[in-house]
Amino acid sequence: MLVRCVRSVSLVPCLALTIIAAACASSSTTTTQFPPLSPAAFPEFIQPTIPESFGRYPAAVASVNRGWRFLEAGDLATAEREFRAAVRSSMDFYPAETALGYLDLAHKQPKGALSHFEKALSVDPRYVSALVGGGQAFLALGRETDALFALQSALAVDPLLVDVKRRVEVLQFRGLEQDLAAARQAARAGKLDDAVRAYGNAIASSPQSAFLYRELAGVEAQRGAIDAALADLRKGLAIEPADVGSIVQIGDLLEARGDLDGAERSYAEALSLEHSNAVEAKLDALHAKAEMARLPAEYRAIDAAPETTRGDLAALIAVRLPDIVQAARRPDGVVITDVQTHWAATWIIAVARAGVMDPFDNHTFQPNAVVRRADLALAMSRLLTRLSAQDPARGRAWTAARVKFADLAATHLAYPAASMSVAAGVMSAAADSKFEPARVVTGAEAVGAVARIATLSGVSAPAGGPGRSGAR
Repeated sequence: MLVRCVRSVSLVPCLALTIIAAACASSSTTTTQFPPLSPAAFPEFIQPTIPESFGRYPAAVASVNRGWRFLEAGDLATAEREFRAAVRSSMDFYPAETALGYLDLAHKQPKGALSHFEKALSVDPRYVSALVGGGQAFLALGRETDALFALQSALAVDPLLVDVKRRVEVLQFRGLEQDLAAARQAARAGKLDDAVRAYGNAIASSPQSAFLYRELAGVEAQRGAIDAALADLRKGLAIEPADVGSIVQIGDLLEARGDLDGAERSYAEALSLEHSNAVEAKLDALHAKAEMARLPAEYRAIDAAPETTRGDLAALIAVRLPDIVQAARRPDGVVITDVQTHWAATWIIAVARAGVMDPFDNHTFQPNAVVRRADLALAMSRLLTRLSAQDPARGRAWTAARVKFADLAATHLAYPAASMSVAAGVMSAAADSKFEPARVVTGAEAVGAVARIATLSGVSAPAGGPGRSGAR
């Protein structure tokens, strides 16, 4: 009699084959004729292997092998008789249970099939044929996650199952696409916890995809989980060390939580890998922010102050316009007697020596006195005069302008400075054309005026703090 050896996850010893042949010759069911050899009706099915321990059940072994031949030929009724005969021969013969599972799959009854496969796996959790069959049953039931787990378990036992490996790859890619779409949709809808879970599933399907860690980090950052976001980005960089996007994202997160040194290192690393005007701007802004952080708290508070003092204005001018102040420094010193203990003493003296703001006749500067619009206009006009030396044509236009104010006559002492400041765009009049020379200047207004002088002189503005406001 022909004994057909079908490839399986392990080789059946020759002794077992001999037993099977003998059983086939002596079994009471040998009167059944084998179907002719032909292409298998179900090539995706994995024939149950017979462990050596079942050599004591030759009739059951013979029935399973005969039944599988009929199953392959598409004769399901005869296959079922053989498989059930094997089960009757021995109730613990789980290869027969597995064969019945495949028979149910052939009948398109995946639930019944799953029951048979589970019985087999309860005896031998590493039984490859039942694992593969279970995966196919799960697929038929639309349970792709369970199917993937079952098929991966089969590959863990026998990595040479080429068709199963291809199926796993397809399922992994399909699952990745579904999880990624779900993650992005949840993130757009603001369902951040759902997005994190979906990204976790996507990463489980494709743990070597660096972009998944970067996208997950963005969601974690939205949730305020900065440490988790940084950890995700670093996992991605372990896979793709030259991922500039992740490096920049790390810099952004470090900057947001105040680690300016760490952020600077990240931006510099990103620039070393790939030139980017946007990253250069981030680095420049970070430098400016770092410089701002080193300035006194009193200086950083000017922008939000309801009124500007003379000391505030002097500090703004000296910090934002150091080149102009240094270039205009007069050789003869000035005597100021009341600023020694003031936080802006050094800057007050520098601005006074440059002739931008003068001390009073009694040698006091009165740093805590409020600045009015006429005072601000005078200081701005002196700075504009310094700029005029670099661009005489522009300076003549500012000086020749005769701006009309509803509350300031051309004969007023403050008029030339007010007209020049407004003509240059450093200050502006109210909607009713009033200049309001006696009105107290707010911190934001002083910051805005000095920032416009800086712009006219070509000095870039800092990223935050005094120097960014545009108030009138």
